[in-house]
Amino acid sequence: MSITVRQIRTGLNGDEAVAYAVKHANVDVISAYPITPQTIIVERLSEFVYNGELDAEFIPVESEHSALSAALGASLAGARVFTATASQGLALMYEILYITSSLRAPVVMALGNRAFSAPINIHCSHDDAYAARDAGWIQFFAETVQEAYDLTLIAYRVSEDRDVLLPSIINLDGFILTHSVEPLNIFADSEEVSRFLPERKPVNPIDPDNPITYGPLALPDYYMEIKRQQAEAIYSSKPIINRVFEEYKEFSGRRYSPLKTLYIDDAETIFVLLGSTAGTIRHMVRKWRRENKRVGVVSLTLYRPFPEEELIEAIKDAKNIVVMDRSFSYGSPGGQLFMDVSSTLLKYGLSPRILNVIYGLGGRDFTPDLAEKALHLVVETDEKIVWLGVRG
Repeated sequence: MSITVRQIRTGLNGDEAVAYAVKHANVDVISAYPITPQTIIVERLSEFVYNGELDAEFIPVESEHSALSAALGASLAGARVFTATASQGLALMYEILYITSSLRAPVVMALGNRAFSAPINIHCSHDDAYAARDAGWIQFFAETVQEAYDLTLIAYRVSEDRDVLLPSIINLDGFILTHSVEPLNIFADSEEVSRFLPERKPVNPIDPDNPITYGPLALPDYYMEIKRQQAEAIYSSKPIINRVFEEYKEFSGRRYSPLKTLYIDDAETIFVLLGSTAGTIRHMVRKWRRENKRVGVVSLTLYRPFPEEELIEAIKDAKNIVVMDRSFSYGSPGGQLFMDVSSTLLKYGLSPRILNVIYGLGGRDFTPDLAEKALHLVVETDEKIVWLGVRG
């Protein structure tokens, strides 16, 4: 599917990049409620609709619960929809997260990753992303503004595939990506994008002339089978996601895969993480290599469904694994990504030394000095969990 498309080189922050991707996806309905740090997304989209640049219904709702409810209803009616939220907003829409995935509605939502209260904090943690991890949504993590734009378009193509029909979240680190301007390439217009993302063709939409039932009561004699089907649906989305990644490469010239790796072939120590901090670790890995330290890095673009086969292939020969979590699962054996990685290693019969680094909560900077400390600690401490950068 090698296609020549017109692209424009520009500079945008992450929120604006997502808004342009939604515009270029030619969505039908946007349900919006403002919350920092995603507010710029829906502000720009409201401007596009008001100026006539986007022919869509813009619904300013009274809460995040209503935002996702409106998106769900519009999606079930056959519309291509979008919403966005962050932190406490996701917490308020939590009930509808599960209903949206269970009803197999291909809603696409941007999540400006932000710490949960209390205390109130508007900066980056992955609390909200992890809160949604078990809700049955496909989840992508952007490392850059370019990725935030591209993954939004990819999410529509994946979610609306008739063999998937699941909602998607695009995670972008609050302020680090949402409010930082970076150079990127965007497509010239929605007509160009339509060659990759054609108009949605809904399966079994709500139609008064052809009534069907969504969300009926399911008692013990059927509920478990429905949940098993839902589990199989997200697992079986993986090959479709890989296919769409490949098709997007042919379309845009930009390559995506479930995870990105650097210097893993002979690495004794491998860092595993999500989001924008991967750029810092990648910079440090290049430095460590110049010092003859055998270190590599794996960053996950796809978080749900979890890319376990690709991850094991990448880390199977490492002696030490450093799993970095920008959140914590209170009362659990460690952070959320740590538990994902640890259980995957156990499943495949591997037992490297593994260290869980809790870092960057509430937007605290992760510096090269802290990366150096993490590298030293993986072999110098018997602790399994280290809160890195905590004062005192």
